[in-house]
Amino acid sequence: MTMLITGIGELTTNDDELGELRDAALVIEGDRVAWVGPAALAPDADHRVDLEGRAVLPGWVDSHTHLVFAGDRTEEFAERMAGKPYTAGGIAITVGATRAASGHELASVVGKHVDEAVRQGTTYLETKTGYGLTTEDELRSAKVAGRYADEVTFLGAHLVPDGWAADEYVDLVCGEMLDAVAPHVRWADVFCETGAFDEDQSRAVLEAARRKGLGLRVHGNQLGPGPGVRLAVELGAASVDHCTYLTPSDVDALAGSGTVATLLPACDLSTRQPLPDARALLDAGATVALASNCNPGSSYTSSMAYCVTTAVLQMRMSVAEAVRAATWGGARALRVEDTVGVLCPGARADLHVLDAPSATHLAYRPGVPLTHAVWRAGVRVR
Repeated sequence: MTMLITGIGELTTNDDELGELRDAALVIEGDRVAWVGPAALAPDADHRVDLEGRAVLPGWVDSHTHLVFAGDRTEEFAERMAGKPYTAGGIAITVGATRAASGHELASVVGKHVDEAVRQGTTYLETKTGYGLTTEDELRSAKVAGRYADEVTFLGAHLVPDGWAADEYVDLVCGEMLDAVAPHVRWADVFCETGAFDEDQSRAVLEAARRKGLGLRVHGNQLGPGPGVRLAVELGAASVDHCTYLTPSDVDALAGSGTVATLLPACDLSTRQPLPDARALLDAGATVALASNCNPGSSYTSSMAYCVTTAVLQMRMSVAEAVRAATWGGARALRVEDTVGVLCPGARADLHVLDAPSATHLAYRPGVPLTHAVWRAGVRVR
């Protein structure tokens, strides 16, 4: 069964050969893109959809979320808006609520937020454990996440829970907890930050995960300069996320590596932190991704469009750079960029159709919901 989608006013492919096309068409066969090109040359298909001049881009690839949680942190947010600084310690509130929740309740939360993201154009999504912090609860979180997310990351090293010495807890994460969770995840992450895990502890977690065959990710340089970027690059992590405080040597290290700098601007706005220097990273040649960091404490949004708009209006990224970072960049951070975050023959048919003639409207009309239609793996889901 094939479907011809025509009447595409502007098509962002993220493919180096195809580039950006005007008056374009695209054929879907099964869950894949079968053909891309000028509408005048489009082949026949079993079905046809006319988008009447709307813009099409790859679905958003949200490479950093924390969706397995319970509870509410509205009060913490209000206090932060009144001037209280953000610290890593607020995570403990969510940990208590998550442990107390039933598996059904956790699944309901994850499913709700994934559905919310898909309706806004997100077609590929990563999420993490990290609000259980016991072997049993981290395993439960990984299993729940695997039912809804495309990629699951083990974040047992999110915070040292109450009643534990840091080094003893790291031993648990690197041993029993990792053994239990590893079969259910593809990635491991660590919050390498003041108030969470120091460089030596972070290194121990990442090296243990690598021995288990997991890919590596790092939360780094969020609350101040630190070793996160350097450690991520040294160990060949797929991404280092936040990158709010970077030194020139951090930028150079990222530019000379395969580690993606994943920027989370919604989080920085919510915590009243400076926005990352995206321009310095791009000008140096680093690969940049944008992600939502959807979580109940520091970035409670699933809107990738909001992140793109912020990147353009406040971080000196062009629309094309921001859209690429929120699609291909996220896919690169998850090492799926050959088939996700692009629209070319053989790619997964993940399409985000805007109710606008060009992607520029994402920043030109900030805050306006522009998602018109979404195809995810060849199936129209909106």
